[in-house]
Amino acid sequence: MTPSKTPLRSALAAAALLALGLGSAACAQPAPAAPEPAATAFKVGELELVALRDTQFLRPNDGTVFGLDAGPAAVAQVLKAAGAPTDTIALGVDALLVRTGGRLVLIDTGVGGALQASLAKAGHTPDQVSDILITHTHGDHVGGLVKDGRLAFPNATIRMSAAEWTWLQGKAAQADLAKAIAGKVETFEPGAVVAPGITAKAIAGHTPGHVGYEIASGEARLLDIGDTAHSFIVSLARPDWKVGFDTDKDVARESRIAALKALATSGELVFSPHFPYPGVGRIEARGEGFVWTPTLAGK
Repeated sequence: MTPSKTPLRSALAAAALLALGLGSAACAQPAPAAPEPAATAFKVGELELVALRDTQFLRPNDGTVFGLDAGPAAVAQVLKAAGAPTDTIALGVDALLVRTGGRLVLIDTGVGGALQASLAKAGHTPDQVSDILITHTHGDHVGGLVKDGRLAFPNATIRMSAAEWTWLQGKAAQADLAKAIAGKVETFEPGAVVAPGITAKAIAGHTPGHVGYEIASGEARLLDIGDTAHSFIVSLARPDWKVGFDTDKDVARESRIAALKALATSGELVFSPHFPYPGVGRIEARGEGFVWTPTLAGK
């Protein structure tokens, strides 16, 4: 990702990296090469959805994020059992596009990496997006809201929970972002229908106003889980471990376990922005934890 010369863009990029713990010397591993733009279309009932690729980060297995109460050696054992590298953890950063009720709805905006190019591959331009639904305001979910000092999606209403908007406005590091989007923000309470067929679901603990979005058409359902889980390996195998990204680690742990149990029981389709692209699949119970079963092939 090439940093912009504008102060606002640079600040947003830095906020995105800091949100993932990647903006300081604590990150011992470089990020992989920026992935190519990608758009993967699929349907939920009669609704048309598209997974959009934004970027990818590598997080070192250094005990600062995953397995805070277990340690890097325990995390390495989980990674090794899954056939993954034991020194780093790959995290995708992607978004979800939904066409519903004559509206074009984007859920989260990544860091503003390949997102707009991926949107173009899906056949759309930024000005066609009517609504942006924010799961929460960490930089890797709202960094793409502003591009070169201007709104990246100029015609879109930006919707987030009231608690999340209040939290964002109180964060000095994101003051420029809050000012840039203030005129476009509309808030809601969890449980609200925020677009035709899309309901906000409270998933507490990650941030003060973190929500997922359930997309429904007939009997078909998909839940965008936001940051309920980060690593498709570690977060599922050991959802009981505390996570450094969570603002209230105890509440987030309980929410994560409850959400994963419910999804494994129901078999509901899931979109996870941090799982391997395109991030669509199902949660299945295995032993004392869970595993990820992707349902779409990514490139």
